[in-house]
Amino acid sequence: MTDRRAAPTGAAGDTAAPRLTLAVLISGRGSNLQALLRHRGDYEVTLVISNNPEAEGLDHARRAGVETAVIDHRTFAERTDFEHALADRLSRSNAQLIVLAGFMRILGADFVTRFVGGMINLHPSLLPAFRGLRTHERALEAGVKEHGASVHFVTPELDGGPVIAQITLSVEHKDTPQSLASRLLPLEHQLLVAVVGWFGEERVFYANGQVCFDGEPLSQPLRLAEGGAVDRPLPRADSSRGS
Repeated sequence: MTDRRAAPTGAAGDTAAPRLTLAVLISGRGSNLQALLRHRGDYEVTLVISNNPEAEGLDHARRAGVETAVIDHRTFAERTDFEHALADRLSRSNAQLIVLAGFMRILGADFVTRFVGGMINLHPSLLPAFRGLRTHERALEAGVKEHGASVHFVTPELDGGPVIAQITLSVEHKDTPQSLASRLLPLEHQLLVAVVGWFGEERVFYANGQVCFDGEPLSQPLRLAEGGAVDRPLPRADSSRGS
């Protein structure tokens, strides 16, 4: 992985910031990948990797002219061997940000630590609620009134890294896990594209275990409205002040 701050200098001596390059990891249909490919702005998808050779998302990437690679976890005797191969391919790609977009493998601590701060994941719940799988079903079972999706930095704790931003929708009394997933999907796309765009604009980064946005650490995740407006959290309270 490379650092965007090492930007080339133009003929007139100006420093031109290169577009953010992404490596996207998928396991299935690649709908979130398609959203990223449709909305290229200050970023470019340069590599798509799947652990599933039959993943539909690979075809989407190839049609868009994006390099693809298959690293099938089933061909490795040990998970660590699979992760070594994956890490090696990512390191050779020179991607500046790794995006887990429907990548259905749990990654080990050594792998994650190697890329911490440079890898994000889209998760279909309002973290920290409903980590792991079956998020829509579990949300309905819990009787929540609000559901949504989160984009967070990946850390060794499963779905436990600092959350960058979330998007929400109201749960309807007639919802099923399938209808909830269907209604949330376009909002997931909107959220992921927005967050990756912020990386491309160098507005968001990881520092000292925290999310920083526009140069300031966040006290809680950003909230993205359906129209794209950002609801920023209030500044942290000064604990040194009396009541």
